[in-house]
Amino acid sequence: MPLLVACPAAAQTVVQPGFNVFTVDQDVEIGRQSALQVEKQIPTLSDPAIQSYVASLGARLAARAPGPRFAYHFKVVNLSDVNAFALPGGYVYVHRGLLEQVRTEGELAGVLAHEIAHVALRHPTNQASKAYLAQAGLGLLGGLLDGRSSSRRVVGALGGFGLNTLFLKFSRTMETQADVVGTQIMHRAGYDPMEMAHFFDALSRQAGGNPGRFAVFLSNHPAPADREARVRREALMLGRPTPMAQIGGLAAVQSRSHRYPPAPSLAQLAQGQTAPAGAASARGEGLSIERPSSTFRVVQQPQGLFRIERPDNWTVHVSTRDYGVTIVPRGGIIASTDGHQHVTHGVIINHYVPFEGSIGSSDGGGQGSLEAATDDLVLHIEESNPSLRRVAGSESRRSIGGRPGLAVDLAGRAPGDGTEEQIQVVTEELPDGHVLYVLLVAPRDEFTALGPTFDRMLASFQTDVRAMHH
Repeated sequence: MPLLVACPAAAQTVVQPGFNVFTVDQDVEIGRQSALQVEKQIPTLSDPAIQSYVASLGARLAARAPGPRFAYHFKVVNLSDVNAFALPGGYVYVHRGLLEQVRTEGELAGVLAHEIAHVALRHPTNQASKAYLAQAGLGLLGGLLDGRSSSRRVVGALGGFGLNTLFLKFSRTMETQADVVGTQIMHRAGYDPMEMAHFFDALSRQAGGNPGRFAVFLSNHPAPADREARVRREALMLGRPTPMAQIGGLAAVQSRSHRYPPAPSLAQLAQGQTAPAGAASARGEGLSIERPSSTFRVVQQPQGLFRIERPDNWTVHVSTRDYGVTIVPRGGIIASTDGHQHVTHGVIINHYVPFEGSIGSSDGGGQGSLEAATDDLVLHIEESNPSLRRVAGSESRRSIGGRPGLAVDLAGRAPGDGTEEQIQVVTEELPDGHVLYVLLVAPRDEFTALGPTFDRMLASFQTDVRAMHH
């Protein structure tokens, strides 16, 4: 059995690979043959940008892996299950469902580092070795070691190449070892290892609400006891990692992924289905994102300035610099050409001081001052986003939380991918002449489909004028 030995001199735990009757070259050959079978059974995602991103991240991590110098290969497969798996010799596969599930590049790096660790420790062929020994007995072991029995024959006797459970399903002890070595790989690559532990723990919690989507991962990667504590202990031994520039572009990759038709699960693929049942309704009519949930939850702005309801499958991002709150669906943020994040679908809320603060409570408020303040805000948005232009004649009265407000439409091309986008600016005046604004954002050809969601969010918008603001 592999051993985990604390090594103070190296300030890390040394994990010794276990019993193995296969050579490193046989690991590579078994992996190559298995990968050929896997890719006959499971379609890879035909998107060079997505594949390149995952391969680049994987290569950075694999360069920091211990053990044999395998030539690692990373591919995204078109399956909806939240899962990843590795074959002997360095063939690592990420399900599209997992790629869309991770929240940060660090979380994806954690999953890849964990799978790389399984390969580096030769866990797949370690399990195959133990299974072959139990099946064939000691009498045949010498023949294998002497080369008189090929790896093809041995693997064939144990279930064959491809999605062989011996290569994919690990014990809790092996999971702990992969966590430890994965922690070390992440640290060397400049990522926070705790992102790996947090992501795995989050999957375990989420599985209660949707067990089918996470079943493969949790079955193949049984959670060790105190996983987070063990990773934290190893991370403390290693010290603070030296930060490195991230690959960058995860949001854009996820946005691209969301634009493809829904992927089948592994079980559905095995039954001959190429898309999940009800796939046509998984996204809303005319939408490139997941359909907004009909269940809404209240979002409270941290300083208490406003609250609003949101679909419970949309995510909240709170600004640390001002009163801003951004609410987006999964895949609703992409990276623009200048490296900044760009909202493609969602709602942005913030506080605005018009005319650089020259309007104050002495102006007395009123509809006329709101119109002037809205014009100033729109001008500011246009100056900050040169691709956007005010739509002539789009000005209208619009209720916001049952109170009078103004609406103005903007249109232009999104800086991320050039999509024609539409933004409706909805404003409400505060007693001191400042305004709260709500930006409703969507691609032009999807704005109508999101209209009911935007309407409900606006209707729920409530302000507290007693809240402090500047």
